Amino acid sequence: MHRINLNTSLILKRLRPPFPAFRERGLKTTAKRMSTFQIPDSKVQVSLCEGITKDELLRFPAFESWHSRLTASLALQDRSSDHPFYSDPYRLRSIKIQSLDRWGSRIGFIKISSKIANGAGETLPGDIFLRGPSVGMMVIVQPEDVKGPDEERWVVMTVQPRPASGSLAFIELPAGMVDDGTFKGAAAKEIEEELGWTIPADQLTNLSELVIGDEANKEGEVLPRAMFPSAGGCDECIQIFLHEKKISREELKKTTGKLTGLRDDGEKITLKLVKLEDLWKEGARDSKALTAWALYDGLKRTGKL
Repeated sequence: MHRINLNTSLILKRLRPPFPAFRERGLKTTAKRMSTFQIPDSKVQVSLCEGITKDELLRFPAFESWHSRLTASLALQDRSSDHPFYSDPYRLRSIKIQSLDRWGSRIGFIKISSKIANGAGETLPGDIFLRGPSVGMMVIVQPEDVKGPDEERWVVMTVQPRPASGSLAFIELPAGMVDDGTFKGAAAKEIEEELGWTIPADQLTNLSELVIGDEANKEGEVLPRAMFPSAGGCDECIQIFLHEKKISREELKKTTGKLTGLRDDGEKITLKLVKLEDLWKEGARDSKALTAWALYDGLKRTGKL
């Protein structure tokens, strides 16, 4: 075999003429300078993306609640030598606001990347989608002519497009976000909007709070009495409410297939009745339905409901 001598400089010289753009302009990446600030009473540095101010971020309920809970949980590391991270506690080092979505002038969602690390440089997952709490409603209806309390019970479910799941006909329990009010108030509001029934908030039973008592926070962590459907990357927590209602056979018949929701806001909801004993099957894709089924069944079996 013959040895081939490669004159690298000659090759590069000959390659340059066909590509003048790369030599003259280069590959430039531009990014606007992010404004930064330090969270009051802490050393945590926050970098803001374009379109949000410091005051808006600190007033955003989802951010405020998440930061408060995490700060409290991190503080527990130093209080007892029994804590698994006592010897080398984790600290919240920085927060980067990557993007946000607005509904008009209001902030709807925020995507953040936070750095949570210990002295050894080990980190915890810190990419988080902040959206705040939600409610799920388990509404059980029963025909008025039924005698036994446990006979012929139906759960009202909604069928609607959920593009995030890839579905245009996702079956789930009625749900809604908690804006500025309470969990119970949000539940009553969503029942009216999605089911068309006006139900006073005091007629709703909070299944989540019945099951998750104060002892759930015995380790010292202050978490809401709610279910976290995607705790690996999202702060959303959902409380499940129950309402049981007797209706006429005629109304029961009209409920299935009824079109509801705020049509002007893009909600295209169809109601569907599912037998209570089949909820675990019909709602197998919906975390709210499975949670409601488990809470309701457990509370019934233990005589707490």
